[in-house]
Amino acid sequence: MTHSENLKKGEKGAWISIFAYLILSVTKLIVAYFGNSEALRADGLNNSTDVIASIAVLIGLKISRKPADNDHHYGHYRAETVASLFAAFIMISVGIQVIYDTIRKLWLGEVTEPDPITAWTALGAAVIMYGIYKYNVSLAKEIESPGLHAAAQDNKSDAFVSLGAFVGIVGAQFGLYWLDPIAGLVVGLIICKTAWDIFKDSTHALTDGFDAKFLFKIKKSIARVNGVKEVKDIKGRVHGNQSFIDIIILVDPDLTVKAGHDITVHVENLLAQKHNIYYAHIHIEPY
Repeated sequence: MTHSENLKKGEKGAWISIFAYLILSVTKLIVAYFGNSEALRADGLNNSTDVIASIAVLIGLKISRKPADNDHHYGHYRAETVASLFAAFIMISVGIQVIYDTIRKLWLGEVTEPDPITAWTALGAAVIMYGIYKYNVSLAKEIESPGLHAAAQDNKSDAFVSLGAFVGIVGAQFGLYWLDPIAGLVVGLIICKTAWDIFKDSTHALTDGFDAKFLFKIKKSIARVNGVKEVKDIKGRVHGNQSFIDIIILVDPDLTVKAGHDITVHVENLLAQKHNIYYAHIHIEPY
């Protein structure tokens, strides 16, 4: 399967998230309004921003499929990472708003007993979102998509958010009315934590950060290729779901140009077959 086909396949996961979030956010906000639940309201607001975040991921996946052009010689793969960063900003803004609203209501003592239907709404949403998380995280791993992986992590946090809302609402049924807004506060904190994790991963990739352990593993593999005397230098960077590697290898100085080229072909095949890396710039120097 080509990289473009992988990205197209990833769009299916984004579409599933969008439709699920649309239905769940509308349902939760309506039920929360009539059922007087701050926790479910916060959960619904969370899902409404997830719609925008999922759309951002979908747009990023579509742009990433565009081939290289005169302005983007390495393709458009990083559009997916930019979309993840955009999603993080949306999530953090809503998380802060949810935290502010719940603290204000706790301070003013604006707490009421929520209707039991709000609890079952939250529990049902938790089950649905966890199922979508399992699907998207599996798909993200299969196509190695950071954007879809970020969306999957958001799906998982949303499942736990809804579960937390369920616990808070149930507690309020036993006279502990403050548990409902406290659950809303926890929802806000979870939203902010998820946003921070996505922001950290996205900025790491956009600033050419690369997994040092993975790079060392690649270096050891290349060093075992027949004809490679030494791996003098190796660098890596990530563009969306693609890794770009720059390598300097030392070979026998008496080799012909063709023999040296054959060694680079072996290295390229190794990178593709063992490490799923299809973009490598290999420079040869005499040992």
